[in-house]
Order: sequence, then C-alpha cells, then structure tokens
Amino acid sequence: MISGVYTLRELEEAIASDPDNWRPIVFTNGCFDILHAGHVRYLQAAKGLGRSLVVGLNSDASVQAIKPQQPGLPARPIVPENQRAEVLAALKPVDAVVIFSEITATKLISILKPDIYVKGGDYRRSTLPEAPAVIAGGGKISLIEIEVPSSTSAIVKRILDSDAGPPDRKQQTVS
Repeated sequence: MISGVYTLRELEEAIASDPDNWRPIVFTNGCFDILHAGHVRYLQAAKGLGRSLVVGLNSDASVQAIKPQQPGLPARPIVPENQRAEVLAALKPVDAVVIFSEITATKLISILKPDIYVKGGDYRRSTLPEAPAVIAGGGKISLIEIEVPSSTSAIVKRILDSDAGPPDRKQQTVS
C-alpha cells in the first residue's frame, strides 16, 4: 500500500476512528493526469479551508469515459491511476487519495460527507453534479480561483505541436 492512498472502506474507517484528526474534511476530485502548477496551487488553497484534504481520483476507466480520445491526441489518462494516486498522495497538502470508478464523485461524497467540497473557479455550483450530495450531507461548496491557467490537454497539445515556439514565459514563471 502506498502511504496516503486508501480504499473507500479504509478511509471511512480512518475517519470514523479519529474524526478530530480529519474534520473538517475538505474534499475535491478530478483526473489529475499530468500534474502542473495549477493543480498544486489549487490543492494548497483547498487544504487551507479545513484540517484534512481528501482527493477523489478518477480511475483510468472513468477518465476514459469523461475524456474520450480525440483525433491526433493520445488516449487519456496518460499516467495510470496508481501512479497518479501516488504522486498526489506525496504532495504536502494532500492527506488522503481515494480512487473511484464512477463518472462523478457523488457516491464518495454521500459516504464521506465532507464538510467542504472544493472545485476550481471554472465550475459553477449550479452545474456541479455533486452539489446535491454535498448539501444533503450538510457540507458547503467552495469554488477556488484558478491562479495558473493550465490543463493536461493544453500541455499534451503543446508537446505534440511541432510548430510550437518557445513557451510563454508568463506560464513558465512560478512564484
């Protein structure tokens, strides 16, 4: 077992056995395929909202369903789920990673009942499929402003674009 990577049952038991060590729980979810500075800053900001940060990680199968292969681009995910989980779990702000196979994190949220559900500022509460489960569990929803606009898809396209000139220095600078 990789430290910080849990099955849902293991995570439920860990939280139940020591809730003061976990709550308030901040929960977020996503593919986290190729980690970039935008991910790191987002996770740091999320962690600041509670005691522990739990990341629901889309399984390989759910990533494939969410992000079907596009012509000229590699199939997603690029990095296998166990490796994505290990990298996420190694990040300082992340306390737990749990891999899930559904398209949305609604089941995880219903079971874990996080105190705060976090998504990036490019989302809207009204369009989050997980919102009803968060509210039903007594949680709050927080949208975090995107500090470094980047995406795995954009990184992959840049790598594959043979005409790409030097990178934009603004995007390269991380303060």
